[in-house]
Amino acid sequence: MIEEKNLAAVGKFQKTHALKGELNVILDIDPEFFSEGYPMIVNLDGIFVPFYVDSVRGKGATTSLIKISGVDSQEEAKDFVNEVIYVEKENLKEFFGEEGEGLLLEDDLDGFRVVDEEYGEIGEIARVDTTTENILFVIKDTNGEEIFIPAVDDFIVAIDEEKKEVLTSLPEELINLNQKEK
Repeated sequence: MIEEKNLAAVGKFQKTHALKGELNVILDIDPEFFSEGYPMIVNLDGIFVPFYVDSVRGKGATTSLIKISGVDSQEEAKDFVNEVIYVEKENLKEFFGEEGEGLLLEDDLDGFRVVDEEYGEIGEIARVDTTTENILFVIKDTNGEEIFIPAVDDFIVAIDEEKKEVLTSLPEELINLNQKEK
């Protein structure tokens, strides 16, 4: 049985394309991953089900067209619209080979302390929010309040896996934005 804790979200089905069962997708990984024979996993009615890809082709700068094996009509493809695409973390690390040795996935950062170079300890990462266009660290501060920080390279100085710590360099405006009026 496939468990969610062993999966990483890597994209989302957008809409059907044409009549032969192709789907428009936005992927956070190289579409080549699926050409290598790794399955995509979809949560259908609470069960994670693996599907294999017959073909992948680019459609634009951010989208691809995917044909899933066994899905041969627009009607069958409709079941996938707006569903999240998952892959097994181990397959992802294998795909990246030696580059994937230190590969950290979103939920690997849960529980990491966030320390800013100038402002000191900000809090602990409660979760990584991937539901918006910009990925966000959702941090619980020392008062139990949630702070949202964009998970962008410009703000992340280093990630120390041993210390379970993310070192940041945040702009003052972002710190002030997250503070509540007293």
